[in-house]
Amino acid sequence: MAVMLHESPLTEAADRLREELPGHRVEILNGSIVVTPPPDGPHQMTLTWLIEEFARARARQAGLRYVQGIGLWLPTGPDDYAVPDFSVVDAGFTDALAEKNCYAPHVFRLVVEVTSSNWTNDTAAKVDVYARAGIPSYLVADRTHDEVLLYTDPADGKYPDPARYKRGRSVPVPESVGVSLELSVDTLLDGDD
Repeated sequence: MAVMLHESPLTEAADRLREELPGHRVEILNGSIVVTPPPDGPHQMTLTWLIEEFARARARQAGLRYVQGIGLWLPTGPDDYAVPDFSVVDAGFTDALAEKNCYAPHVFRLVVEVTSSNWTNDTAAKVDVYARAGIPSYLVADRTHDEVLLYTDPADGKYPDPARYKRGRSVPVPESVGVSLELSVDTLLDGDD
């Protein structure tokens, strides 16, 4: 069900930026426009590797879909939306179209961000907005600090402290996602070569 609730000056500005800056990611987080430059090669290799890993784990057969760069409508402001790097969603997610090509948060099981030059958005602002949206699992491949953070089970709009994973370890995908899978920290940080 597609519904256009409103068009504000903020969303109009975000739309103009998206047209003027091809390849850049434009999001509205907590009422502010955030523009991210195109990702580097290792960032994109991580996302391709994630697709392969979730395919090997038979996520589609478990009633899931795994996608890159789809919009997530956020309850944090009238115009707020994010565009996660990678998401695991319910198979029928397209029925949850909210607004501006973004989908309602309840269909998202796991959101993954691989940090780039704007790492503070992924490690601070998005921790807040994803928790407030009730996203059950949020994984951050924090290339700036050379670790992977896993936030799970938000309560009252906040995640508890994250589980932290260093190189040489694997991150277990939470059961709530719906597949059994361990993800290599090294590959999440460096991409698959």
